[in-house]
Amino acid sequence: MARYIVRRLFTMLLTMLLVSIVVFGIAEVAPGNVARNILGAYATPEQEESMEKQLGLHRPVVTRYVSWLLGSDWQARGLVGLPLKEIIVSQGTVERYHQWWAQDPQGNLAQWTMEGDHLVKLVRQADGSVVKVPDDGSWHTGPDGSRYFWGVDTANHAALWVQGQGQLEYRLEYSGWIQSSDAPVDYIPLSKGLLRGDTGISLQYKRPVSEVIGRRIANSAVLALLAFVVAMPLGVLLGLVAGLNEGRRLDRIISLGGLITTASPDFATGILLIMVFSLVLKWLPGATVFTTATSPIFEPQKLILPVLTASLVEIGYILRITRASVVEVMNSGYVRTAILKGIPYHQVVLRHVLRNSLMAPVTVIMLHVNWLIGGLVVVESVFGYPGLGTFVLNAALYKDVYAIEAGAMVLIVLAVGTQLIADILYSYLNPRIRYS
Repeated sequence: MARYIVRRLFTMLLTMLLVSIVVFGIAEVAPGNVARNILGAYATPEQEESMEKQLGLHRPVVTRYVSWLLGSDWQARGLVGLPLKEIIVSQGTVERYHQWWAQDPQGNLAQWTMEGDHLVKLVRQADGSVVKVPDDGSWHTGPDGSRYFWGVDTANHAALWVQGQGQLEYRLEYSGWIQSSDAPVDYIPLSKGLLRGDTGISLQYKRPVSEVIGRRIANSAVLALLAFVVAMPLGVLLGLVAGLNEGRRLDRIISLGGLITTASPDFATGILLIMVFSLVLKWLPGATVFTTATSPIFEPQKLILPVLTASLVEIGYILRITRASVVEVMNSGYVRTAILKGIPYHQVVLRHVLRNSLMAPVTVIMLHVNWLIGGLVVVESVFGYPGLGTFVLNAALYKDVYAIEAGAMVLIVLAVGTQLIADILYSYLNPRIRYS
């Protein structure tokens, strides 16, 4: 079993790598312009070009993928010629944000900027303040006689300045648009890469993706867990009752109800529940707009309709699979033999029928655990629920590739992880199954 688990974990890593490549490629060829999404519809072509350079979108797609996976700081370090360091700063109305600095030979953290044709070094002090130091002595001379310098700018880029060839830069800061001349001619956005725990900066939220997606994962986990707790036991129980009463009126009623809930789209079910319980009866809120940043479990009344919507479809699936499995087991030879031997009916059901008929439902349940997390896009959209599904949907519409990649990685881990759990449960339910 241990060897099997190791192989599955290796397969999961390989799958994540392949999916990340596919997702990155799809995001690259998909229609849309990230720079225009950030700047707005009235951005000028100059502003759009400047933003694309600052985001590193002018770099080849393979280079950007490698930077996302392995980081870009090691690439930039060879150009800057100094160690690069990332620090987390808390200041003003911004709670936390990340800053990249170069570490000079004296151990000082430094960034650079241009003032006219002169290079200026910004040295960070112990109290967080910055001292400007003229640094024209750091210019390098190229083969064509031009003077250039690679350093770290104030916006987390490794930047290339060329004296006398500065360009206009349009930067969107918290205070609004900032236009500056003598800007760098090339940029490399700095990051550590996924393998070192850096999922990149969300282009939509201007914050690390790991900070933005964490709350969304927690919210979807709450919704999925509650739907799982409601749907799975109820679906198995109803399927067991229907299978034990095959062909009778109770079986027909349960099977018809399961067929209706399974065939009904999530958005139709959600809208119907909103109309009945929110608009007509006025018992429950029709939207899940949370007033605080705390867990949604502290406002349970807003979870009832989303959980019920997600559960109804699942109950139908699990019910029908369980019923078919129970009917098959009930018609097997060992069950008929146990009944003929005079073993009490309830013992036959609990010891033989229930355990052996759970093989197929376990597969469906484990597959739908992944669906409950990643496939809740419709449910979350209908109710305005701030979960992982709507996060990935909005990231795709915005073409926020780093957020899309992070969401895809989470879903892959869930998909492969739940199947691994299903395989382990198989060996428990059926001792004849062994993995090597």
